[in-house]
Amino acid sequence: MGDRIRQARLRANLSQEAVGLRSGMDRASYNRIEQGHASPLLDSLFRIADAIGVSTSELVREDSTPQP
Repeated sequence: MGDRIRQARLRANLSQEAVGLRSGMDRASYNRIEQGHASPLLDSLFRIADAIGVSTSELVREDSTPQP
């Protein structure tokens, strides 16, 4: 999930700090989620998706298409 969040953030041209600020979490906590060292609670996942500007399902769905 962290990789999908990171990819969505990069596509949106946002920094980790920007997503953290927009989602109400500090950059270190957000970074731990993106690196896969922590799993976001459902409410945090909703806030992260809103901060990036994507749907929650985009962050959690398993895509069978290989990523470049």
